[in-house]
Amino acid sequence: MKAKSIRSLIIVIGVTFVACFITAFGYMQPKPWAVPDNYKNMKNPVASDATSIADGKALYATHCKSCHGAKGLGDGSKAAQLKTEPGNFSTADFQSQSDGALFYKTTEGRDDMPNFKKKIPDADERWSIVNFMRTLKK
Repeated sequence: MKAKSIRSLIIVIGVTFVACFITAFGYMQPKPWAVPDNYKNMKNPVASDATSIADGKALYATHCKSCHGAKGLGDGSKAAQLKTEPGNFSTADFQSQSDGALFYKTTEGRDDMPNFKKKIPDADERWSIVNFMRTLKK
């Protein structure tokens, strides 16, 4: 009888562990972020020059760094408090997105990522952030 109870307890613990792992793993997976076609194909009207990149870096430091980290690795001081993964801007997957897609995501936000239309109302400034994010590739 005792061996049966121990076996049952081990099974319950095992099932609980697997359920928790699956739940945690599924929770941490980023969901796809749909970008409208008109944004995917949008061209960046701001030249990626030293001035734009410096402006983008300053805006990034003010508005983005606390979650995304200084190097865009998703390791900012507030990252651990987020319910969603802040992403890693240095990866090939991130960098393969069009400028328009990055502009859309920066402008519209989702989940923990705020909408920056009001905080940064000048579209050229948001485009400068995109130009700065391009410098974060590996």
